[in-house]
Amino acid sequence: MQYLLNTYSRFDVEFVRGENATLWDKDDRDYIDFTSGIGVVSVGHANVRLSNAISEQASKIIHISNLYRISPQEELAEILVTKSGQNAAGVFFCNSGAEANETAIKIARKYGEVDGEIKRYKVITLENSFHGRTISTLKATGQTKFHKYFGPFPDGFEYAKDIDDIYNKIDEKTVAVMIELIQGEGGVNPFDIEKVQALEDKLKKQDILLIVDEVQTGIYRTGKFLASNLYGIKPDIITLAKGLGGGVPIGAVITRLTDVLKPGDHGSTFGGNYLSTRAGIEVIKILDEYKKSGQLKEIIEYFDNKLVEIAKEFPDKFDSISGYGLMKALKAHSTEIRDEVVAQAFEKRVLVLKAGIKAVRFLPPLTITKEEIDEGFHRLKEVLKSK
Repeated sequence: MQYLLNTYSRFDVEFVRGENATLWDKDDRDYIDFTSGIGVVSVGHANVRLSNAISEQASKIIHISNLYRISPQEELAEILVTKSGQNAAGVFFCNSGAEANETAIKIARKYGEVDGEIKRYKVITLENSFHGRTISTLKATGQTKFHKYFGPFPDGFEYAKDIDDIYNKIDEKTVAVMIELIQGEGGVNPFDIEKVQALEDKLKKQDILLIVDEVQTGIYRTGKFLASNLYGIKPDIITLAKGLGGGVPIGAVITRLTDVLKPGDHGSTFGGNYLSTRAGIEVIKILDEYKKSGQLKEIIEYFDNKLVEIAKEFPDKFDSISGYGLMKALKAHSTEIRDEVVAQAFEKRVLVLKAGIKAVRFLPPLTITKEEIDEGFHRLKEVLKSK
Protein backbone atom coordinates (compact mmCIF):
# COMPACT_ATOMS: atom_id res chain seq x y z
CA MET A 1 0.00 0.00 0.00
CA GLN A 2 3.06 2.23 -0.06
CA TYR A 3 1.94 4.04 -3.23
CA LEU A 4 -1.67 4.65 -2.17
CA LEU A 5 -2.86 7.86 -0.56
CA ASN A 6 -3.77 7.29 3.08
CA THR A 7 -7.50 8.00 2.70
CA TYR A 8 -8.90 4.78 4.19
CA SER A 9 -8.51 2.95 7.50
CA ARG A 10 -8.24 -0.48 5.95
CA PHE A 11 -8.58 -3.87 7.63
CA ASP A 12 -5.51 -5.99 6.99
CA VAL A 13 -7.04 -8.54 4.62
CA GLU A 14 -6.93 -9.17 0.88
CA PHE A 15 -9.91 -10.95 -0.65
CA VAL A 16 -9.19 -13.03 -3.73
CA ARG A 17 -12.57 -14.54 -4.58
CA GLY A 18 -16.20 -14.49 -3.59
CA GLU A 19 -19.47 -16.34 -4.00
CA ASN A 20 -22.74 -14.61 -3.18
CA ALA A 21 -22.31 -13.35 0.44
CA THR A 22 -19.10 -15.25 1.17
CA LEU A 23 -15.56 -14.01 0.54
CA TRP A 24 -12.23 -15.83 0.77
CA ASP A 25 -8.88 -14.24 1.55
CA LYS A 26 -5.51 -15.23 0.08
CA ASP A 27 -5.10 -17.83 2.85
CA ASP A 28 -8.44 -19.40 1.86
CA ARG A 29 -10.24 -18.30 5.02
CA ASP A 30 -13.93 -17.56 4.50
CA TYR A 31 -15.74 -14.39 5.61
CA ILE A 32 -19.49 -13.75 5.70
CA ASP A 33 -20.14 -10.43 4.00
CA PHE A 34 -22.90 -8.37 5.62
CA THR A 35 -21.65 -5.23 3.81
CA SER A 36 -21.80 -5.98 0.04
CA GLY A 37 -19.16 -3.34 -0.62
CA ILE A 38 -21.29 -0.75 1.25
CA GLY A 39 -24.52 -1.70 -0.48
CA VAL A 40 -23.05 -2.18 -3.95
CA VAL A 41 -22.84 -5.94 -4.61
CA SER A 42 -26.61 -6.31 -4.69
CA VAL A 43 -26.75 -9.67 -6.51
CA GLY A 44 -23.78 -11.16 -4.66
CA HIS A 45 -20.14 -11.73 -5.46
CA ALA A 46 -19.31 -13.53 -8.73
CA ASN A 47 -22.95 -13.71 -9.81
CA VAL A 48 -22.84 -15.93 -12.90
CA ARG A 49 -25.57 -14.10 -14.82
CA LEU A 50 -24.03 -10.69 -14.19
CA SER A 51 -20.53 -11.95 -14.98
CA ASN A 52 -21.74 -13.43 -18.28
CA ALA A 53 -23.57 -10.23 -19.23
CA ILE A 54 -20.48 -8.11 -18.49
CA SER A 55 -18.19 -10.51 -20.36
CA GLU A 56 -20.48 -10.68 -23.38
CA GLN A 57 -20.73 -6.88 -23.54
CA ALA A 58 -16.99 -6.41 -23.03
CA SER A 59 -16.32 -8.69 -25.99
CA LYS A 60 -18.33 -6.31 -28.22
CA ILE A 61 -18.09 -2.68 -27.03
CA ILE A 62 -17.16 -1.37 -23.59
CA HIS A 63 -17.26 2.35 -24.29
CA ILE A 64 -17.79 4.85 -27.04
CA SER A 65 -19.19 8.20 -25.87
CA ASN A 66 -22.50 9.96 -25.44
CA LEU A 67 -22.03 11.59 -28.84
CA TYR A 68 -23.67 8.45 -30.23
CA ARG A 69 -26.69 6.33 -29.34
CA ILE A 70 -26.12 3.55 -26.81
CA SER A 71 -28.93 0.98 -26.92
CA PRO A 72 -28.47 -0.55 -23.41
CA GLN A 73 -28.47 2.98 -21.99
CA GLU A 74 -31.82 3.65 -23.62
CA GLU A 75 -33.18 0.30 -22.39
CA LEU A 76 -32.03 0.86 -18.82
CA ALA A 77 -33.48 4.37 -18.80
CA GLU A 78 -36.88 2.99 -19.81
CA ILE A 79 -36.70 0.34 -17.10
CA LEU A 80 -35.83 2.90 -14.42
CA VAL A 81 -38.59 5.32 -15.40
CA THR A 82 -41.20 2.56 -15.60
CA LYS A 83 -40.26 0.89 -12.33
CA SER A 84 -39.91 4.19 -10.47
CA GLY A 85 -43.63 4.76 -10.92
CA GLN A 86 -43.14 8.14 -12.57
CA ASN A 87 -45.69 9.00 -15.23
CA ALA A 88 -43.14 10.69 -17.49
CA ALA A 89 -39.49 11.22 -16.75
CA GLY A 90 -36.01 11.16 -18.22
CA VAL A 91 -32.73 9.67 -16.99
CA PHE A 92 -29.15 10.97 -16.92
CA PHE A 93 -26.36 8.45 -16.35
CA CYS A 94 -23.07 9.12 -14.57
CA ASN A 95 -20.55 7.12 -12.51
CA SER A 96 -21.38 7.50 -8.82
CA GLY A 97 -23.81 8.69 -6.21
CA ALA A 98 -21.96 11.95 -5.70
CA GLU A 99 -22.13 12.68 -9.44
CA ALA A 100 -25.84 11.84 -9.46
CA ASN A 101 -26.42 14.28 -6.60
CA GLU A 102 -24.33 16.95 -8.36
CA THR A 103 -26.59 16.51 -11.38
CA ALA A 104 -29.70 16.84 -9.21
CA ILE A 105 -28.38 20.09 -7.73
CA LYS A 106 -27.62 21.48 -11.20
CA ILE A 107 -31.11 20.61 -12.44
CA ALA A 108 -32.63 22.35 -9.41
CA ARG A 109 -30.45 25.44 -9.79
CA LYS A 110 -31.32 25.82 -13.46
CA TYR A 111 -34.99 25.25 -12.67
CA GLY A 112 -34.74 28.18 -10.25
CA GLU A 113 -33.69 30.55 -13.01
CA VAL A 114 -36.23 32.76 -14.75
CA ASP A 115 -35.27 34.23 -18.13
CA GLY A 116 -31.62 33.60 -17.39
CA GLU A 117 -31.72 35.39 -14.04
CA ILE A 118 -31.19 33.48 -10.80
CA LYS A 119 -34.36 33.77 -8.76
CA ARG A 120 -34.21 30.69 -6.54
CA TYR A 121 -31.09 28.66 -5.75
CA LYS A 122 -31.19 27.51 -2.11
CA VAL A 123 -31.24 23.77 -1.40
CA ILE A 124 -32.33 22.60 2.04
CA THR A 125 -30.83 19.35 3.32
CA LEU A 126 -30.91 17.66 6.73
CA GLU A 127 -28.48 17.50 9.58
CA ASN A 128 -26.89 14.06 9.79
CA SER A 129 -27.31 13.57 6.03
CA PHE A 130 -24.70 12.33 3.57
CA HIS A 131 -24.77 13.18 -0.14
CA GLY A 132 -21.21 12.71 -1.41
CA ARG A 133 -17.61 13.90 -1.30
CA THR A 134 -17.34 16.39 -4.15
CA ILE A 135 -17.21 20.01 -3.04
CA SER A 136 -20.91 20.67 -3.70
CA THR A 137 -22.24 17.37 -2.34
CA LEU A 138 -19.94 17.66 0.65
CA LYS A 139 -21.54 21.03 1.43
CA ALA A 140 -24.97 19.46 0.89
CA THR A 141 -24.02 16.87 3.50
CA GLY A 142 -25.36 18.03 6.86
CA GLN A 143 -22.48 16.71 8.97
CA THR A 144 -19.94 19.38 9.71
CA LYS A 145 -17.24 16.81 10.54
CA PHE A 146 -16.93 16.22 6.77
CA HIS A 147 -16.47 19.94 6.03
CA LYS A 148 -13.21 20.53 7.87
CA TYR A 149 -10.29 21.58 5.64
CA PHE A 150 -12.21 21.75 2.34
CA GLY A 151 -13.78 25.20 2.23
CA PRO A 152 -14.67 27.64 0.94
CA PHE A 153 -17.80 25.88 -0.27
CA PRO A 154 -20.47 26.90 -2.78
CA ASP A 155 -23.24 29.02 -1.28
CA GLY A 156 -26.89 28.09 -1.19
CA PHE A 157 -27.15 25.13 1.19
CA GLU A 158 -28.99 25.20 4.50
CA TYR A 159 -29.55 22.44 7.04
CA ALA A 160 -32.78 21.56 8.84
CA LYS A 161 -32.73 19.57 12.07
CA ASP A 162 -35.47 17.19 10.93
CA ILE A 163 -38.46 16.94 8.58
CA ASP A 164 -40.53 19.33 10.73
CA ASP A 165 -37.77 21.95 10.72
CA ILE A 166 -37.62 22.04 6.92
CA TYR A 167 -40.70 24.27 6.89
CA ASN A 168 -38.87 26.82 9.05
CA LYS A 169 -35.99 27.04 6.56
CA ILE A 170 -38.05 27.66 3.43
CA ASP A 171 -37.93 31.19 2.03
CA GLU A 172 -38.27 32.98 -1.31
CA LYS A 173 -34.82 31.72 -2.41
CA THR A 174 -35.59 28.02 -1.80
CA VAL A 175 -35.67 25.94 -4.99
CA ALA A 176 -35.36 22.40 -3.58
CA VAL A 177 -35.32 20.12 -0.57
CA MET A 178 -32.91 17.19 -0.76
CA ILE A 179 -33.32 14.24 1.63
CA GLU A 180 -32.54 10.59 2.15
CA LEU A 181 -35.66 8.70 3.22
CA ILE A 182 -33.41 6.51 5.34
CA GLN A 183 -30.20 8.20 6.41
CA GLY A 184 -27.53 5.57 5.75
CA GLU A 185 -24.17 7.01 6.76
CA GLY A 186 -26.00 9.01 9.41
CA GLY A 187 -26.94 5.85 11.31
CA VAL A 188 -29.69 4.04 9.34
CA ASN A 189 -32.44 6.43 10.42
CA PRO A 190 -35.77 6.13 8.56
CA PHE A 191 -38.06 9.14 8.50
CA ASP A 192 -41.75 8.90 9.31
CA ILE A 193 -43.73 8.01 6.17
CA GLU A 194 -46.67 10.34 6.88
CA LYS A 195 -44.35 13.27 7.55
CA VAL A 196 -42.53 12.70 4.27
CA GLN A 197 -45.83 12.49 2.38
CA ALA A 198 -46.99 15.74 3.99
CA LEU A 199 -43.69 17.38 3.05
CA GLU A 200 -44.08 16.28 -0.57
CA ASP A 201 -47.58 17.76 -0.69
CA LYS A 202 -46.43 21.06 0.82
CA LEU A 203 -43.47 21.42 -1.53
CA LYS A 204 -45.58 20.78 -4.62
CA LYS A 205 -48.00 23.51 -3.58
CA GLN A 206 -45.06 25.93 -3.26
CA ASP A 207 -43.33 24.81 -6.48
CA ILE A 208 -40.29 23.65 -4.52
CA LEU A 209 -38.56 20.56 -5.87
CA LEU A 210 -38.25 17.38 -3.82
CA ILE A 211 -34.96 15.57 -4.47
CA VAL A 212 -34.66 12.11 -2.92
CA ASP A 213 -31.18 10.64 -2.60
CA GLU A 214 -31.66 6.90 -3.15
CA VAL A 215 -28.00 6.12 -3.71
CA GLN A 216 -28.12 3.58 -0.87
CA THR A 217 -31.85 2.80 -0.63
CA GLY A 218 -32.56 2.17 -4.32
CA ILE A 219 -32.81 -1.05 -6.35
CA TYR A 220 -34.74 -3.23 -3.88
CA ARG A 221 -32.53 -2.50 -0.87
CA THR A 222 -35.62 -1.72 1.24
CA GLY A 223 -37.71 -4.52 -0.29
CA LYS A 224 -39.31 -2.17 -2.81
CA PHE A 225 -37.67 -1.07 -6.05
CA LEU A 226 -37.19 2.38 -4.54
CA ALA A 227 -37.66 3.66 -1.02
CA SER A 228 -39.83 6.30 -2.71
CA ASN A 229 -42.21 3.47 -3.66
CA LEU A 230 -42.19 2.30 -0.05
CA TYR A 231 -43.02 5.82 1.12
CA GLY A 232 -45.69 6.31 -1.54
CA ILE A 233 -44.20 9.49 -3.00
CA LYS A 234 -43.17 10.74 -6.46
CA PRO A 235 -40.14 13.02 -6.06
CA ASP A 236 -39.22 15.51 -8.75
CA ILE A 237 -35.69 14.08 -8.85
CA ILE A 238 -34.37 10.70 -7.67
CA THR A 239 -30.68 9.81 -7.54
CA LEU A 240 -29.31 6.26 -7.74
CA ALA A 241 -25.96 4.46 -7.73
CA LYS A 242 -24.47 1.68 -5.53
CA GLY A 243 -26.59 -1.45 -6.08
CA LEU A 244 -27.67 -0.55 -9.61
CA GLY A 245 -24.52 -1.92 -11.25
CA GLY A 246 -23.90 -4.86 -8.92
CA GLY A 247 -20.28 -3.73 -8.58
CA VAL A 248 -19.79 -1.91 -11.90
CA PRO A 249 -19.62 1.88 -11.25
CA ILE A 250 -22.80 3.64 -12.30
CA GLY A 251 -24.97 6.54 -11.19
CA ALA A 252 -28.35 7.67 -12.44
CA VAL A 253 -30.77 10.56 -12.07
CA ILE A 254 -34.48 10.09 -12.75
CA THR A 255 -36.45 13.31 -13.11
CA ARG A 256 -39.79 14.55 -14.36
CA LEU A 257 -38.01 17.78 -15.37
CA THR A 258 -37.07 16.52 -18.80
CA ASP A 259 -36.74 19.93 -20.44
CA VAL A 260 -34.47 21.72 -17.95
CA LEU A 261 -31.02 20.59 -19.08
CA LYS A 262 -30.06 21.25 -22.69
CA PRO A 263 -27.12 19.98 -24.77
CA GLY A 264 -23.96 21.46 -23.29
CA ASP A 265 -25.43 22.05 -19.81
CA HIS A 266 -24.09 18.84 -18.34
CA GLY A 267 -22.27 15.68 -19.34
CA SER A 268 -20.21 12.65 -18.33
CA THR A 269 -17.47 10.99 -20.35
CA PHE A 270 -17.98 7.52 -18.92
CA GLY A 271 -21.59 7.86 -17.76
CA GLY A 272 -24.06 5.40 -19.25
CA ASN A 273 -21.54 3.50 -21.36
CA TYR A 274 -22.26 0.06 -22.79
CA LEU A 275 -20.64 -1.88 -19.93
CA SER A 276 -22.26 -0.13 -16.97
CA THR A 277 -25.75 0.04 -18.45
CA ARG A 278 -25.67 -3.58 -19.60
CA ALA A 279 -24.71 -4.51 -16.03
CA GLY A 280 -27.57 -2.40 -14.67
CA ILE A 281 -30.10 -4.13 -16.93
CA GLU A 282 -28.97 -7.58 -15.78
CA VAL A 283 -28.96 -6.62 -12.10
CA ILE A 284 -32.56 -5.42 -12.31
CA LYS A 285 -33.64 -8.52 -14.25
CA ILE A 286 -32.11 -10.77 -11.59
CA LEU A 287 -33.67 -8.86 -8.71
CA ASP A 288 -37.05 -8.57 -10.45
CA GLU A 289 -37.21 -12.36 -10.64
CA TYR A 290 -35.99 -12.69 -7.06
CA LYS A 291 -38.65 -10.29 -5.84
CA LYS A 292 -41.50 -11.86 -7.84
CA SER A 293 -40.60 -15.34 -6.56
CA GLY A 294 -41.09 -14.20 -2.96
CA GLN A 295 -37.49 -15.01 -2.07
CA LEU A 296 -36.54 -11.42 -1.31
CA LYS A 297 -39.40 -11.02 1.17
CA GLU A 298 -38.52 -14.36 2.77
CA ILE A 299 -34.84 -13.46 3.18
CA ILE A 300 -35.67 -10.03 4.62
CA GLU A 301 -37.94 -11.62 7.23
CA TYR A 302 -35.31 -14.26 8.04
CA PHE A 303 -32.62 -11.63 8.47
CA ASP A 304 -34.95 -9.50 10.62
CA ASN A 305 -35.61 -12.42 12.95
CA LYS A 306 -31.88 -12.90 13.48
CA LEU A 307 -31.45 -9.23 14.35
CA VAL A 308 -34.32 -9.46 16.85
CA GLU A 309 -32.62 -12.48 18.46
CA ILE A 310 -29.39 -10.51 18.84
CA ALA A 311 -31.16 -7.48 20.33
CA LYS A 312 -33.05 -9.66 22.84
CA GLU A 313 -30.04 -11.76 23.80
CA PHE A 314 -27.68 -8.80 24.27
CA PRO A 315 -29.70 -5.91 25.76
CA ASP A 316 -26.55 -4.80 27.56
CA LYS A 317 -25.06 -3.89 24.19
CA PHE A 318 -27.98 -2.87 21.93
CA ASP A 319 -31.13 -0.88 22.56
CA SER A 320 -32.95 -0.96 19.20
CA ILE A 321 -33.09 -2.03 15.55
CA SER A 322 -33.66 0.43 12.71
CA GLY A 323 -34.09 0.41 8.95
CA TYR A 324 -36.08 -1.34 6.25
CA GLY A 325 -35.48 -4.39 4.08
CA LEU A 326 -31.82 -5.36 4.02
CA MET A 327 -30.69 -1.90 5.13
CA LYS A 328 -30.63 -2.39 8.89
CA ALA A 329 -28.74 -1.39 12.01
CA LEU A 330 -28.34 -2.51 15.58
CA LYS A 331 -28.10 0.62 17.70
CA ALA A 332 -25.42 0.13 20.35
CA HIS A 333 -25.47 1.83 23.73
CA SER A 334 -22.23 3.64 22.95
CA THR A 335 -19.74 4.39 20.20
CA GLU A 336 -17.17 2.31 22.06
CA ILE A 337 -19.41 -0.78 22.06
CA ARG A 338 -20.16 -0.28 18.35
CA ASP A 339 -16.50 0.05 17.40
CA GLU A 340 -15.53 -2.99 19.44
CA VAL A 341 -18.26 -5.13 17.87
CA VAL A 342 -17.23 -4.16 14.31
CA ALA A 343 -13.55 -4.86 15.00
CA GLN A 344 -14.13 -8.15 16.79
CA ALA A 345 -16.64 -9.30 14.18
CA PHE A 346 -13.89 -8.92 11.60
CA GLU A 347 -11.62 -11.13 13.72
CA LYS A 348 -14.38 -13.77 13.67
CA ARG A 349 -14.59 -13.33 9.89
CA VAL A 350 -17.94 -11.60 9.59
CA LEU A 351 -18.02 -8.17 7.93
CA VAL A 352 -20.27 -5.40 9.29
CA LEU A 353 -20.16 -1.61 9.04
CA LYS A 354 -20.19 1.47 11.22
CA ALA A 355 -22.76 4.20 10.70
CA GLY A 356 -23.64 7.39 12.54
CA ILE A 357 -22.58 7.57 16.16
CA LYS A 358 -23.60 4.15 17.50
CA ALA A 359 -24.98 1.99 14.68
CA VAL A 360 -23.68 -1.40 13.57
CA ARG A 361 -24.90 -1.38 9.98
CA PHE A 362 -25.94 -4.38 7.86
CA LEU A 363 -26.08 -4.15 4.04
CA PRO A 364 -25.76 -7.77 2.85
CA PRO A 365 -26.18 -8.83 -0.77
CA LEU A 366 -29.90 -9.04 -1.48
CA THR A 367 -29.36 -12.62 -2.66
CA ILE A 368 -27.77 -13.77 0.60
CA THR A 369 -28.81 -17.32 1.56
CA LYS A 370 -30.26 -18.51 4.87
CA GLU A 371 -27.14 -20.61 5.39
CA GLU A 372 -24.91 -17.54 5.02
CA ILE A 373 -27.16 -15.57 7.37
CA ASP A 374 -27.03 -18.39 9.95
CA GLU A 375 -23.26 -18.62 9.79
CA GLY A 376 -22.78 -14.85 9.95
CA PHE A 377 -24.98 -14.45 13.02
CA HIS A 378 -23.42 -17.51 14.66
CA ARG A 379 -20.03 -15.80 14.39
CA LEU A 380 -21.46 -12.48 15.55
CA LYS A 381 -22.94 -14.13 18.65
CA GLU A 382 -19.55 -15.64 19.45
CA VAL A 383 -18.14 -12.10 19.46
CA LEU A 384 -20.89 -10.73 21.68
CA LYS A 385 -20.74 -13.63 24.15
CA SER A 386 -17.01 -13.15 24.60
CA LYS A 387 -17.45 -9.54 25.75
